[in-house]
Amino acid sequence: MILKPAFHFLLKISLIIGGLMFVSCGEDYVPKPKGYLRLDYPRAKYIEAKVDAPFTFERNMLASKINSKSVVATTKSYGLNLEYPTMKGTIFLTYKAIENDKKNLMSFLRDARKFTEKHMAKADEIPEYPYVDKEKKVFGSFVEVKGNVASPAQFYVTDSVNHFLTGSLYFYAKPNYDSILPAADYLQKDIKHIMETIEWK
Repeated sequence: MILKPAFHFLLKISLIIGGLMFVSCGEDYVPKPKGYLRLDYPRAKYIEAKVDAPFTFERNMLASKINSKSVVATTKSYGLNLEYPTMKGTIFLTYKAIENDKKNLMSFLRDARKFTEKHMAKADEIPEYPYVDKEKKVFGSFVEVKGNVASPAQFYVTDSVNHFLTGSLYFYAKPNYDSILPAADYLQKDIKHIMETIEWK
């Protein structure tokens, strides 16, 4: 008779524990995906880029380093790197003189097209936006490359006679579209501003 109350007590505890285990096993838990920091960048402040080149443009003050170099090419060429140390990114600019030669223009356009096509295998989408400023004689195209690619944006501008400028954006990190998207969006605006403020000398 002394064991009976203890047996009932143990039975009740076992039923409660079993019920809790049954209820808690009803849901499947999925680990949370990796999160990325929300990055807020300062509002862009543009100033004239002091560069020794046959064109001028405005740059973001965040591009605190500008490196220029000569480029080996069929015509007179320059390379300019706009470095953004805080964003671990660089906008690479390459200028080539057309020298009023249609063959040079067509060759440079083909090279710009091939450069974009290299990213097609890994890109999710490649929207292209034409750019025309008849008054300043600046014609070109801006290309956004969406996906895990090395260069998320490229462009070219030309006056079709003397000047041809290409540009591309790169980050010093393994391509991960979700993680670089805020910085890529910010620097794409800088690229568009460069295109809009280009003036040929």
